[in-house]
Amino acid sequence: MRAVRLREHGDADVLQVEEIDRPEPAADELLVEVASAGVNPVDTYFRDGSYEPVDVPFTPGVDVAGTVAATGDSVTGFDEGDRVYGTGIGNGDSQGAYAEYVTIPTNRVVHLPDGADLIEAGGAGVAAVTAWRALIDHADLEPAEYCLVHGGSGGVGHAAVQIAAAVSARVITTASEEYHDDLTEYGAETVLEYGRDDLADAVREAADGGVDAVLDHRLDDYLQFDADVAATGARVVGIGENSPDPGFTNDGAARSKDVSYQFMSMFNTPDLRVPLRGAAHLMDAGDLSIDVARTYDLEEAAEAQRAVMTDSFLGKLVIEP
Repeated sequence: MRAVRLREHGDADVLQVEEIDRPEPAADELLVEVASAGVNPVDTYFRDGSYEPVDVPFTPGVDVAGTVAATGDSVTGFDEGDRVYGTGIGNGDSQGAYAEYVTIPTNRVVHLPDGADLIEAGGAGVAAVTAWRALIDHADLEPAEYCLVHGGSGGVGHAAVQIAAAVSARVITTASEEYHDDLTEYGAETVLEYGRDDLADAVREAADGGVDAVLDHRLDDYLQFDADVAATGARVVGIGENSPDPGFTNDGAARSKDVSYQFMSMFNTPDLRVPLRGAAHLMDAGDLSIDVARTYDLEEAAEAQRAVMTDSFLGKLVIEP
């Protein structure tokens, strides 16, 4: 089979397509014929060694969607031909999905309902699971609460807008003006240009004084901002930051409102199948759509990884082998 491989850590040019043996599933694994594989920033961190370097040669790709080609000896509940999607592979303890076939443990994959698109689902894993964990598990978001999603046009952001809307929260998000109409269609009540000088005032006005939950991917930039726009008892969930030392300029704003902060990583999810099934249900019902901005073939994997880190787009990039 064809697979994208890296034999040394470095920039995107280390990614090359090679012919390798098709893997055989272990007892508790599925062999999946890959229909699509999401391209995520985390894939680039494993490639360049920013995260603990993986053993090479290695195939990247955390997310996958496709069709079951074979099952391990102890697998139950899956049959050849089943449509599935999953995440949590390609992270050092297993090969990833930038390939024609991939093996995946059954605790990282679920069935994909007929109403869910197979190509979209390839980009759903990290985005949908992270958004689900942040808003449903950590923020405990409830109907009618005000929810602020920073960066609503991103992979996690546009999934979070839809998940929050699906639980009947009132969604406020930030994005470039070119994406405002799309995010309104996805369920946001208010979409704000993130560069405006009066952003905090605009968020407070849209939230009748303060937001109840925040999903923030840039705490180094917005830690104090989140406290300033929070309602009493607000929950802030941080999924990423660029600085090792994000800090407050006035922590009294957080203390006076009993604001709670939760840092999280998708890779700490106790059971990936729970949020995967939740997101699959929303996709099947038409309440969650993963916007695929561009598709790439295996030979374009380097270009895809460069684009995910530098380009502006709505939604996700995916590789179709």
